Formats: sequence, structure tokens, C-alpha cells
Amino acid sequence: MLWLACAAQFMVVLDVSVVNVALPAIQDALGFDAVGLQWVVGGYALVFAGFLLLGGRLADLYGRRRVFLWGLALFAASSLAGGVATTPGLLIAMRAVQGLGAAVLAPATLTILTTTFAEGPYRTRALATWTAVSSAGGAAGNLIGGVLTDTLTWRSILLINVPIGAVALFAAARLLPADRARAEVGKLDLPGAMLATLGVGALVHGVTQAGTHGWHAPTALVGLAVGVAALAAFAAVEVRYATAPLLPPRLVRMHPVWAGNAVMLLAGACFIPMWYFLSLYMQDELHYGALTTGAGFLPHTLVGIAAARSAPAVMRRTGPRTLIVGSALLSAAGFLWQSRIETGSGYLDGMLGSGVIMSAGMGLLITPITTTVTSGIPAQDAGAASGLMNATRQIGGALGLATLVTLASTTADTTASYRAVFLAITAMCAGVAALALTLPAPHDQDER
Repeated sequence: MLWLACAAQFMVVLDVSVVNVALPAIQDALGFDAVGLQWVVGGYALVFAGFLLLGGRLADLYGRRRVFLWGLALFAASSLAGGVATTPGLLIAMRAVQGLGAAVLAPATLTILTTTFAEGPYRTRALATWTAVSSAGGAAGNLIGGVLTDTLTWRSILLINVPIGAVALFAAARLLPADRARAEVGKLDLPGAMLATLGVGALVHGVTQAGTHGWHAPTALVGLAVGVAALAAFAAVEVRYATAPLLPPRLVRMHPVWAGNAVMLLAGACFIPMWYFLSLYMQDELHYGALTTGAGFLPHTLVGIAAARSAPAVMRRTGPRTLIVGSALLSAAGFLWQSRIETGSGYLDGMLGSGVIMSAGMGLLITPITTTVTSGIPAQDAGAASGLMNATRQIGGALGLATLVTLASTTADTTASYRAVFLAITAMCAGVAALALTLPAPHDQDER
């Protein structure tokens, strides 16, 4: 159960970053412009984020096994269609459908763990393994994408999901216990899911337009206004009208849930865009090919996995809140170092040391946040809580990527733009540490 959930989560997270090193090849092959190219990454992340609440609630209403199989099948099918796409529009559309499949699948993986392992050290270790695999997927995506793009073609980074998905479907059908539907289809909160996706999408579009045309541009103002209005409507639907809300109000009122998700939102804005900009830096500034760029992420991958695996042992000594604060500050130090790159900096003096520190902080950070957010959640709401945590992380990543791309576009000097981006992420990591102080005090006896 643990390794099946981790394998599916690895595939979902892998596809957030696997296209990063292939972006130049995709741009040349299909004729993308710079803004459209961002949506090869952002389209997946955006739909993934917007529908995670629905995906999480599906697991509660219809059963973890059934929803897990649905998500796997949709993810594999859209990967096949994206891998044979011949136009920019079709590729972006299939990446969006991939995001929908991932939004159904990812909460089910976490729900399987939180309902299989009781709270305490066993669940903490299971979540640490899940986090380590997630970190490995995010970092290994760059390496795997580089190898496949260099040795085969950029299309292989999507087509490889088809045989993997088929094997995972067979394993899930054999290993996961059967479950029964708990509710009728009419109780699904589809209006809430659509409003959440519209709100996040409009906000990201508004920020992107502001970077291209200025904050006073009508397209930017309309996007931001529609985003705020849609999210306000989503809140109203959840509180007053939904018979089976995607986000039950009782969850939001729980202190660990609202505070932990606020921390996760800002953390996502730091770490998800990190892979995008580091990949472009190696290719634009260091002139690495796809394979060399992927290999350049190997230290990040190994350090992130090691840090995530060590998080339970550290957390037993410090408590979740202290570990979150310390690891966020450690990441901030790494990003600050990264922001000091100069024109002509190489890999060893410009990326390696800072990358190790950033990855160590990231690996230590996610497990204590996940443990905090999922503690004390009743079984019937485990899917909703899992969907919310995954959603806040991905929403933070989508908004963070759009904002940082906007920031990078304000200067024509490439090195200066990268420095500004990494300095901004430094400030956001410091914000994560400050926000973590709102988390509830640790209960050492629960961790022991």
C-alpha cells in the first residue's frame, strides 16, 4: 500500500518538472512563443491545483480504490495524447487534462496513507517516505527529462507515462482493497470545483498580463478582479449551498489545518518555481544541453531525499513547528547564496553549494507540514484534507511561477533577472518561517 501510493505520487510530481529541460526543444518543434511556453508547465500545475479539492472529495465519497484507478487511467491516456500532439494548443490542452488526472490521483495517495497508518511514529515515517518520493519526483524530473530528450525526443517525456500507468493500474487493481460508494453523484460539488479553478486561473492570468503589459493594463485588472470574485463565490458556495462541500467548513476552522495550509501555500510558491528557473539558468547561462542539465540536478535530488528521510528523527527532537521554521530559514540561506550569481559563474561556484542547502531545507520542510495538516482529521474527511493540502501547495506554485516570471521579465539582463528571482524566493522563505510561528505548539508525546 505504501509503495503503490508512493509510486503514483512520484509519477504525478515527476510531470510537474519533467518538461522543464525539454522546453527549448518543445519551443523549437511546435513554435511556441515565450508566454505560451510557460503554459506547458503552468497549464498542468494550474488545473492540478484547481481540481485537487474535487479529487480529494471524490476519494471520500466514492472510495480510495475506485478514484485511484480513475486518476491513473485519465493520466495515462492524456499523456499518450500529449505525446503525439502536433500543435501548441493541443499540447497545452493535454497537459491540462494530465493535471486533471493528477488532481484525482494525488489526494488518493495521501488518503491511502492517512487512513492506513494511525497517528504517531508509523504515520510520520510513512509520510516521510511519501515526502521523500515526492521530492525525488520533482528533482528527478529534470534528470529524466534531460536523458529522454537528449537520447530520444521530447515526446518521450510524456509517452513514458503510458507503460508506467498500465503497470500501476494492474498493481492497484490487485493490491488495493475493494470499497463501496458512499454517496450519489448528485452530491458532488462541481460548481465549487469550477469556481476554484476559475479563481486561481484568473489570478495567474492577471499576474502574467501585468508582467507583459503593466499592472494598469485592462487584461491584468480584469484577470485579478475575476479571480478574486470567483474565489469569493467559491467560499460562499462551500459555506451556504453545497450539500457535500469540497472543503467542509469544519476543516477550515481547525487550527492545524488553516495554519498549516497557509504555510504550505507560501512554501509551494518558493519550491515549485525553483526547478523552472534553475533549469533555464543552466541552459541559458551555462549553455548546458538537456542531458547535462538533468545531471546537474542530481545533487539536489539526493540531498532532498536524504533530508526528507531524516525529517522524522529530527522532528522527534524539535517538534514540527521548530523544524518548519529552521528548514525554511535554511532554504532562505541557500536561495540568498544563489541570488549572488555573477555573469560567468560556473556550476561549481554558481549552483552546487547553494543547491545543496536549498534542497536540504526543502526536504526537511514538507514532512512536518504534512504531519501537522493531517493530524486529528476524521476518516470521512481524510480525502478533503489531503486535497486541500495538495491544492494549497500547487496553487502557491502556480501563482509563484507567474509572479516570478513577471519579475524576471522586468529586466533585459538575464543574469540580473535570475538574481532578482532568487532574492525574491529568499524573502518568501523567510516569510514561511515567520508564518510557521502561527502553527499550534508541538505535542512531543504524539511524535514519540
